[in-house]
Amino acid sequence: MNLETERLRLEPFQDSHFEGLRVMDSDPGVMRYINQGIAKTPEETRESISRVHDRWEKYGFSWWAIKEKTSEAIVGAACLQYLANVEGAPLEIGWRLIPEHHGKGYATEAANAIITFAAERIGATYLVAVADPENISSQHVMKRLGMTYKAIEQHYDVPCVVYELSICRPG
Repeated sequence: MNLETERLRLEPFQDSHFEGLRVMDSDPGVMRYINQGIAKTPEETRESISRVHDRWEKYGFSWWAIKEKTSEAIVGAACLQYLANVEGAPLEIGWRLIPEHHGKGYATEAANAIITFAAERIGATYLVAVADPENISSQHVMKRLGMTYKAIEQHYDVPCVVYELSICRPG
């Protein structure tokens, strides 16, 4: 399901996003807080697109490619998924951006659209976000989203800061 914001269109990962996703996956700067800084191979990017497609089919949510409406360029990716991909765990929102698009508010804008989607389409009342403790930029986004610090916990086999958000459902 596509999501729209003022400046962005979020599209579930598709094969047509491969080149844009490769820009992120092959950039050690983007991967420094993800995958222990190891860039993904082209095959791993293709596998992740396939895995995400399967999760969309199974759950009705997963990863979106973030496209800038004016240029149609992929500027990042964002997700709604079970924390650490453990079915039944709390729902997690996450994001990553191509470095040249940092500081434009895209992560916050995309995450807000996903929070609305999670509340209205999935019925979520509680979300978390996790980050490497040194990833201060992501923690700033979490705070801008109204999330509050919970703890440092082990997820994805590494220590992560965890922020949480309770969503009040209307009615």
